[in-house]
Amino acid sequence: MHFVIMGCGRVGATLARNLERHGHDVAVIDQEPAAFRRLGAEFEGRRVTGVGFDRDTLRDSGIEQAYAFAAVSSGDNSNILAARVARETFGVEHVVARIYDPGRAEVYQRLGIPTVATVRWTADQTLRRLLPQGAASEYRDPSGKIVLIEVPVAPSWIGRSIRQLEEVSDTRVAFLTRLGEGILPTDTTVYQEGDLVHVMARAADVPVVEQRLDQPPPAE
Repeated sequence: MHFVIMGCGRVGATLARNLERHGHDVAVIDQEPAAFRRLGAEFEGRRVTGVGFDRDTLRDSGIEQAYAFAAVSSGDNSNILAARVARETFGVEHVVARIYDPGRAEVYQRLGIPTVATVRWTADQTLRRLLPQGAASEYRDPSGKIVLIEVPVAPSWIGRSIRQLEEVSDTRVAFLTRLGEGILPTDTTVYQEGDLVHVMARAADVPVVEQRLDQPPPAE
């Protein structure tokens, strides 16, 4: 798969190298050619000099064939603008924007752009949102048999109860991330548009869990 990253700082360079190690094609955009030195000589991906929200620059990066786009530059406004251009102009479904100001994250979540605001975990969390789910777990117990994963849920589940989601997937929903905040589900909690669902599951069952939640829920 092809990934485009805007920003070649420490986070962007780390993300690019990690994606390449996973066997993916990567293009990195930055305004400063010198920034690409962080990628190292072994990096085989594309280096594109330019403004990350410029349409021609994005085309040069291969955005039209991109599976996902990450905006992780040092500017909040540039990141959110680039993420919106990638999604709204080029139709990239999987996008994420790095936001330094946590107070603004909720606003951008409402625009439908997943955001990462905690600097310490930026590269790790961004990678999880870009790669197909199951590539990286959020937690694994010492035996390696139980994992906590963020799992994608089909839009047709919107309005259905979290309890039904657990029954169909044979998992336990540990928590939801809604508008950038974690919430613990109750018996009356329903899945809403934009929710990120974090479930506890047996590691061996992860592919089945993903398959079930990628399908429409049973007819009521």
